[in-house]
Amino acid sequence: MADTGLLESLLKRVENVDGGVDSQDVAAVLGVDHQVIVGAVKSLQALGDVISAEQCSSKRWELTAEGAEIAEQGSHEAQVFNAIPEEGLPQSELMKLPSGKVGFSKAMSNKWIRLDKSHKGGPRVFRMVENVEDTVREKLLLVKLGGASQLVEKEKNELKKRKLLTEVTMKSYWITKADAFSTTIVKQETELTPEMIATGSWRGKKFKPYNFDAMGVAPDCGHLHPLMKVRTQFRQIFLEMGFTEMPTNNFIESSFWNFDSLFQPQQHPARDQHDTFFLSDPAMAHEFPQDYLERVKKVHSEGGYGSQGYKYDWKLEEAQKNILRTHTTAVSARMLYRLAQQEKFMPVKYFSIDRVFRNETLDATHLAEFHQIEGVVADYGLTLGDLMGVLHQFFTKLGITKLRFKPAFNPYTEPSMEVFSYHEGLGKWVEVGNSGVFRPEMLLPMGLPEGVSVIAWGLSLERPTMIKYGINNIRELVGHKVNLQMVYDSPVCRLDL
Repeated sequence: MADTGLLESLLKRVENVDGGVDSQDVAAVLGVDHQVIVGAVKSLQALGDVISAEQCSSKRWELTAEGAEIAEQGSHEAQVFNAIPEEGLPQSELMKLPSGKVGFSKAMSNKWIRLDKSHKGGPRVFRMVENVEDTVREKLLLVKLGGASQLVEKEKNELKKRKLLTEVTMKSYWITKADAFSTTIVKQETELTPEMIATGSWRGKKFKPYNFDAMGVAPDCGHLHPLMKVRTQFRQIFLEMGFTEMPTNNFIESSFWNFDSLFQPQQHPARDQHDTFFLSDPAMAHEFPQDYLERVKKVHSEGGYGSQGYKYDWKLEEAQKNILRTHTTAVSARMLYRLAQQEKFMPVKYFSIDRVFRNETLDATHLAEFHQIEGVVADYGLTLGDLMGVLHQFFTKLGITKLRFKPAFNPYTEPSMEVFSYHEGLGKWVEVGNSGVFRPEMLLPMGLPEGVSVIAWGLSLERPTMIKYGINNIRELVGHKVNLQMVYDSPVCRLDL
C-alpha cells in the first residue's frame, strides 16, 4: 500500500484537472519517480471503483550519455575547432584529443578546418573560418529542454545516427475519476470477523472485493518418495561409474531366460508355484535361439565346459512356461547372450533398477513385489578381488563405507558372496546384497569367449534406502516412536534376491 499522503495528492490532482491526467505529468509535478506513481495508481485501484486508469504509451526523444556530455561541453567538431590556434596544430597532436578523430572528420566536412600535408613540420591543421556555430549542441539542448518536436525528422535521425539521441517508448496511465471517486482514503476491510457480526458493525464497514482470480498459497506438501530419491541416486552412481542401463520393460519372462539360461535346475525350489507367479494366458513362450537352447539343455542334462551338469531329464515344456520375472538377472542373461553374438567381444558394464515379483504370503515382513538393483561387468580376467573393489566403490558413493563379505551359494555364480553393511541405527551388521562371478556353465553356452569373466551383484532397492536415510528419518516420516527391528524387517526394507 502506497503512502496515504501520496495517494491523496494524486486524487486531488485528478480532481483539479478536467478530463484526467497522465501519470508521467503527475510524477513531474509531485517530484517523484514515475514508478512510485504507478504503485499509487495500483493501490487506488485495489480500493475499488475510485479511479479509472488506462495504460497508454508514447514515444519521445532522449539524449544518450554521449549526447548529454556534448550538450554540456560542445560537439566533437566544435571542440576540435576550438583546440586549433591561429598558427595551426600538427595533425598528430590533434588526433590525441578525446574528440580528435570524430571531430576532425566532421570539422573537415563542415569546411571549418583544412589540412596542409606539405607543411615542413609534417601535416598541420589550420582554421578556415574565424568563428563557428555549434548547431549540434544547440539541437541537443533543445531536446533536453523538451523541445524535440521543433526538430525535423532529418535532424533527429542524423543525431540518432551519431548515437547522440535515442527514441524511447514511455508507458504511463491516463487517470480519470470513477463512480466512487473521493479524495479521502477509506481503509477497506479484508476480513469479516465474528465480532463484526455480533456487534453489527459490519453494516458500516467497506469491504475489499474478493479477487477470485488470485493465485492461492502453494500448499506446503508433496515430496519425492525416499525410495525414488535413492533410486535416482543409484542410477546416477552407475552412470558416473561408466555403466549402461539395460532395458527392463518386460515384466513377463519365460522360465528359460529367468532360470534355465542361468544354470538353475528345473527342480530348483525357486521354480515352484509357491515361490513364482506363473501366467495362464499366454502360458507358454515359443521363440528361443534354438542352437543356444540346445547348448543349455546339454549343459543341464549332460554337463560340459568342465562341468558334469545336473544329470536330469531337461524338459522344453518346463522352460517354456511364462512367469512374472523373479529377478532382473533374466535381463542380464539376455544382454550377455546378445553381447556373445557380436563379431568381436568388447568389455561392457551394465546395470538395471526395476521391479521383480515373488509369490510370497503377504505379512508384516513380505511383499509380492519389490525393486532389484543389478550391476554386471564383463571382461577378460576379472576376479573376486575386482568384484569386491567395485562393490566398495559403489557403496562408498552411496555413503555406505563399512562393508563385510561372507561366502554364499547361488546356482549361477561361483564363487558367491553376501554383502553386509554396518547399520548405525540398529547397531549391527545387516545384509544389503548378493554377489558373485557367473559360472562358465552359464556364460560359455551363450558363446562368450573362454577367459571372459562376468562379475555381478544384486540388491533390493528398499533395504539400502533404509540404511541411507536411517531410522531417525523414518521416525520423522511416521511422526512417532517405532521399534527399530520391526521397521527394518518390514516390507519396505526387506531383501529378497
